[in-house]
Amino acid sequence: MLSPQRLIEAACNVPLPQDATIKIGCIGTGFIMADCHLPAYRAANLNLYAIAGRNLERTQQVAARHEIPNAYKSYESLLDDPNIEVVDIAVPPDVQLSVIKEVVQRPHVKGILAQKPLGVNLAEARQIVECCEQSGITLAVNQNMRFDQSVRAAKQLLVEKPNEQSVIGKPVLGTIDMRAIPHWMPWQQRQGWLTCRIMSIHHLDTMRYWFGDPTRVYASFAKDPRTTFDHLDGIGLYILEYESGLRCQICDDVWTGPCREGSGGDLGIRWRIEGTQGLAKGTIGWPSYPDRTPSTITYTHVGSENWIQPHWNQVWFPDAFIGPMADLLVALETGGTPSLNGRDNLKTMALVDACYLSAQQQRSVAISELLSG
Repeated sequence: MLSPQRLIEAACNVPLPQDATIKIGCIGTGFIMADCHLPAYRAANLNLYAIAGRNLERTQQVAARHEIPNAYKSYESLLDDPNIEVVDIAVPPDVQLSVIKEVVQRPHVKGILAQKPLGVNLAEARQIVECCEQSGITLAVNQNMRFDQSVRAAKQLLVEKPNEQSVIGKPVLGTIDMRAIPHWMPWQQRQGWLTCRIMSIHHLDTMRYWFGDPTRVYASFAKDPRTTFDHLDGIGLYILEYESGLRCQICDDVWTGPCREGSGGDLGIRWRIEGTQGLAKGTIGWPSYPDRTPSTITYTHVGSENWIQPHWNQVWFPDAFIGPMADLLVALETGGTPSLNGRDNLKTMALVDACYLSAQQQRSVAISELLSG
């Protein structure tokens, strides 16, 4: 049986490359890069070689804060630096395809860590994956919730070994319930969408990480009363159906009641997995950022009437952001494939597009409808 200590180690210890000298060039200077990617990389002693942004003064400030020696006034100038081997991209989804088309023209670049979502839809994501494959560049996608410590711990409880079932047995029901207010980006107004491609994509991808690919999905959206610009998807409700009989439910409530308008608040993210042999539940600490609130897990199983609750000090924002970059660097070092590879991420993008189609047509949508297109 998996011990609590081994569970903590699996949740918190991300494999790092043996050679940390590979030079990383970063494109973007917004919050997710400056406050999440770069602190995590610096803590792991990765080689932050260069950074580029739209505003040179801002770029120089971020470079100085994180001790990055080279600040470029444009991403094209950064890409022209022949020393850069890996490019970390944190730009809006509607410009990511054009940026990556520029990256693949540089033969000195070996790998790309792209931001999620991988473009504005599945069609763009396919273009990105194909142009990287044609150029021989290893692509990983920053689905960083997979490296949240609670999410990784839950995955360990689902792992089956030869002649041994998982700690909680066959999954029966999985749920994620979010009552939180994300910080929406200004560029989202021009997209016309809000929650599903930016926030729910984390939860949909987590369900894939935990349980594999669902057969079909049903989604329903409601407007967020707090968001002033027009959008398709504020509050999002999702039901995922699996061939095994497993059912998953996600509630992404970005309204949460009028807590910003004067009422009391009840913010948080809670998840739960019920299996034939056990039960696990937990919380995600992100909604209390910038306070460092670790995510949690509590579980029990047949043969133990007690609840087991491992503890750790690491948090999703920013600690877990080392995961996707380390995943890419180890793959480059070993000649392997990142777990967050672009080809696999197409299934997450297909699931997201299926949710929009489901809500639009008010029906369940088979994921195969999108992948076969």
